[in-house]
Amino acid sequence: MGTISKNRKTALTKYDSTKSYPLAEAASVVKNITATKFDASVDIAVRLGVDPKKSNQMVRGTVSLPHGTGKTVRVLVLCTPDKEAEAKAAGADHVGLTEYIEKIKGGWTDVDVIITTPSVMGQVGALGRILGPRGLMPNPKTGTVTMDVGKAVTEKKAGNIDFKVDKTGIVHASIGRVSFDAQKLAENANELLQTIVKLKPSAAKGTYIKSISLSSTMSPGVHVEPRSVS
Repeated sequence: MGTISKNRKTALTKYDSTKSYPLAEAASVVKNITATKFDASVDIAVRLGVDPKKSNQMVRGTVSLPHGTGKTVRVLVLCTPDKEAEAKAAGADHVGLTEYIEKIKGGWTDVDVIITTPSVMGQVGALGRILGPRGLMPNPKTGTVTMDVGKAVTEKKAGNIDFKVDKTGIVHASIGRVSFDAQKLAENANELLQTIVKLKPSAAKGTYIKSISLSSTMSPGVHVEPRSVS
């Protein structure tokens, strides 16, 4: 192991890296050990007892964090002209169709969420190679392929996040900022965890939530006691 940074060294004196903390306490620890000059993102990693290679054990969904994520979500709505006014009124940052499809083909992906309607999904589907790897591909399961574009925009803007288990069986998500108070971070984390619990695939056997860890952009991970999640 090479030299560890001064910040990380200091962080390791402020908590026990071998211990699992109750959720609210873990959130406090993360705040306490983050020494960044910027308002770092607080992230959660939840290791699940599922085999994501099996389609009947895929865990994916959407959750609305009670205190939002603390970051501005840039939304693009790809829709036919009759839906444009609704999308704009709901606060979409970009609205249109052909010109944005061309921009994306040219490599532009300067947004956080793309929402579209079922009728134009055929055109959007052709962008899969560009959007897929960036996690931007609209999907009915995450509420981003819908006729109700206004509602979808409002929800995404309000801190509604999409998550899915990766191929190693972990769900990663951002649940706020270091500037949030610990209670709000814990409530956001708990909302996500409860949603993950509700989505437990019936095919998953054994312990479902194996481990939970909280960290900020620059901090080491803090283990959360899975039983502390009510």
